[in-house]
Formats: sequence, structure tokens, C-alpha cells
Amino acid sequence: MGRKKLLLIGDDWAEDHHDVEIQDATGRRLATARLPEGAEGIARFHELVAKHAGEEPDPADVFIGIETDRGTWVQALIAADYQVYAINPRQVARFKERYGTSGAKSDAHALADMVRIDRDQLRPIAGDSDQAQAVKVVARAHQSLIWERTRTFQRLRNTLREYFPAALNAYASLELTSTDALELLIKAPTPQAATKLTHTQIAAVLARARRLRGLASSGQASGGWFHATACNFWYSAWTSRGGR
Repeated sequence: MGRKKLLLIGDDWAEDHHDVEIQDATGRRLATARLPEGAEGIARFHELVAKHAGEEPDPADVFIGIETDRGTWVQALIAADYQVYAINPRQVARFKERYGTSGAKSDAHALADMVRIDRDQLRPIAGDSDQAQAVKVVARAHQSLIWERTRTFQRLRNTLREYFPAALNAYASLELTSTDALELLIKAPTPQAATKLTHTQIAAVLARARRLRGLASSGQASGGWFHATACNFWYSAWTSRGGR
């Protein structure tokens, strides 16, 4: 992954969610997502930026187009030092007509195109309001923690891919970032140690994470689901160790 990247983001907001598209400087689409309004959505927004911004993300290199200049979402983006542009919906409609994308592309796509192509003609939202200043320190700390967590898990995944690739398959149904997958990794950080985990130990980890209760309610625990999962875990560890 490169050291630094320019990111252009279109944010098509609604009352309860945000549809976003991330492009690079060439206009190549890197990601799209629907994010919920509120703290959870902002956290996921920071994660998306961290995944695509390179090893040393800089908020000054992240340009966001959105069709409003108000609300806590916008203030959180400004407080995180992203470059935020409030764009009139009529400007977006004219832009889509000019480039022949009316009806063919989403508003998020058009907004990302606008901050990439017409950024010099747009005015960034000022970030010096009392509200923005009041949340700036907390917002930056929140952003930094999410970025560091994302980078840490990317390094963990890369390390496992080289040293213990079968673990990625064994933990696929648990999600590598989940507490139960991490606890199993702590208990068995090597293929040799993983083969020694017992059915009871794995069940205890999943029970602490309430994984078994959720599976039972969804019907996945019936018909030997857990036994198959445990066997998959042991077999993956065994083959990774070089067993035959």
C-alpha cells in the first residue's frame, strides 16, 4: 500500500443513512457503502478512509462533497480535519447533465466526481464554529483510534497470511476482528498450539462471546454445526502445521 493517497468522497445523505463513494485521483472507484447516521456511521467512515488512504493517512488529503452544511455528521467530518464541501443539489443536477450521467449514476458518484473535477470552483465549509471546536479534540481522538485499529488488523491479517494462513479460513465464520477470534488467537497463536485446543475450550470462548446463543436461535447450531466448525478449526491448524 502507498505512503499517501488523495481520496475524493461523495456523501449522499438521507435522514437515517449516508451513501458514500470513494474515488482515487484518477476517478477509479475504490469503495461504496451505506453508513448509518450517528457515531457508528462516523466510525465506519473513518475505517473506510483508513483502508484506502495509505500507511500515513492525512485528513488534508481527503475531500468530501455533501449536499448540506449542517448537522452533527458534517460537524464531525470538519472536526476530523477532512476537507468538506457543501454542494447545492442544483449544482449536482447540472453537473450530471453536463457529463451525461443523469439517472445513470448515483448522487454519491456525482459528488465524488465534483470534488475531483470541480473542486477549485467549490467552497469548503468553514471549520471554526463553536460547535466544531467543542468536539474537535474528541473527534480527532476517535478518528485516530479507528485508523490505528484498522491498520493493526490489516497487519495481523497479512502476518497470518504468511505464517498461519489456515487460521484465516478457520476464523472466517467468526470475523477476524471479533473478540472470540482474538481470544482463540491468544490461546493458540501458532498452528502447533491450535491443534491442542479442545472442543471444550473452543466452546467456552464462543459461549463467552454469546456466539453459541445466537447460532442456536438462528438454527445454525443444530445438525452438528458447532462440531463441524470445531473440526474445521482443528483440521485447518493441522494442515497449516504440515500434517498429512
